[in-house]
Amino acid sequence: MQAICDAAIYSELAGRPDEDVVLLIALSRVLGEGQVASWTFPRDPAIVATARTLAERQSASWSLSELALTTELVVSELVTNAIRYAGGTVQLRLIRDRALICEVTDRNPAAPHLRHPRTTDEGGRGLLLVAQLTDRWGTRHTGDGKAIWAEQPLSDGPSTPTPHPDG
Repeated sequence: MQAICDAAIYSELAGRPDEDVVLLIALSRVLGEGQVASWTFPRDPAIVATARTLAERQSASWSLSELALTTELVVSELVTNAIRYAGGTVQLRLIRDRALICEVTDRNPAAPHLRHPRTTDEGGRGLLLVAQLTDRWGTRHTGDGKAIWAEQPLSDGPSTPTPHPDG
């Protein structure tokens, strides 16, 4: 690996010794088929209950029952928001790696904003709830919308930041 990095840097610096060069290297790995569960749903509020049930069953099949309640709440909030604010289908993925990642993809490119609602507000608490229940959460743009993900640590070891598998 070091030889590859050196060759890349030296080829960029050839003939331009006064310029700065930055090399960013990312190591990726492929997740096993049993580490990812994925479902696609129509834009219909009735599917939120189905999404929660599937998330609970998947958590149990991965022996992560202790995370099931939080996972169901996160799934419920993210899928509900995707149905409410985006058009088209909604995709839910659960990824079991060094953490449990819940990811919801929709066709709306607008990133959500974390709000701190007033006590008189009737809505607007979903993303705040997700942020409080999980270690990390974020948004990334896709070719035709966005994905919102939230990460829960696994109980079999200390919580360490896990790079999101897609960026």
